Amino acid sequence: MRATTKLRTIFASGRIAVAPGAYDGLTARLVQQAGFPAVYASGGAIARSTGVPDLGLISVTEIVDRLASMVDVVDVPIIADADTGYGNALNAQSAARAFERTGVAAFHLEDQTFPKKCGHYDDKSVVPKAEMVQKLKAVRDALSDPDFIVIARTDAIAVEGFEAAIDRASAYIEAGADMIFVEAPKSRAEMARIAGAVDAPQLVNLVVGGLTPMLERDELARMGFAMVLYANAALQAAMLAMEKVLGHLHAHGSLAGAEPMLMDFGARQALVGKPHFDALEERYGG
Repeated sequence: MRATTKLRTIFASGRIAVAPGAYDGLTARLVQQAGFPAVYASGGAIARSTGVPDLGLISVTEIVDRLASMVDVVDVPIIADADTGYGNALNAQSAARAFERTGVAAFHLEDQTFPKKCGHYDDKSVVPKAEMVQKLKAVRDALSDPDFIVIARTDAIAVEGFEAAIDRASAYIEAGADMIFVEAPKSRAEMARIAGAVDAPQLVNLVVGGLTPMLERDELARMGFAMVLYANAALQAAMLAMEKVLGHLHAHGSLAGAEPMLMDFGARQALVGKPHFDALEERYGG
């Protein structure tokens, strides 16, 4: 079954799906190993993994290369972050084709101006609604797999207000989007209204320290959301763990006492699939 069909099957089940963010093949493997049905390839997490903030500084080529490395090592569908499409409608078409070639099952395209900013940053700006509508039509025309899921993201709450964001969401569905992602609602009441405002599946993105309330999965399901993203959970956990271990090493000159914070040697080999490659080496070793 194609990844795109797998993802559509997940949404057709009627159960809310949780997709934690990953930023490379290792974190994608960890998300799959934990039992989640899909992986979210977070553009913000990918950017921060290179040591820069989420300000549109990573090129489409760098993102595509990272996506391909993630698709290669997991069996669950991957939802990618296509930012603004990296320019105008023609740029977005080119990006859509490149993303589809990697094997991801979906991507979300947002209506911020280029270069974009993290959805939970201040001072964002959005393109006119009509421009985003044309961009969505362009990416839909560019895709060859009819099961590929296009998610339209709007950042308009922070710029034009809540009602304008809902109006944009409706227009984006009419333009060919399969799912809506209204970024950065600031209250439980706004979240409840979003989930029922548009006749299409909706997803919500939760970030510790971000603008959106950290509601439980069951409450989000009752509201009507189809998917919840935790875009930065793995990245935030990894950053804190690395900071602690490296701080311990610097302070003590040894890792003694830090062992509980480290994955053991065998588990590390299993996570990256070394037994599989050992078997291949034996099979083809001659």
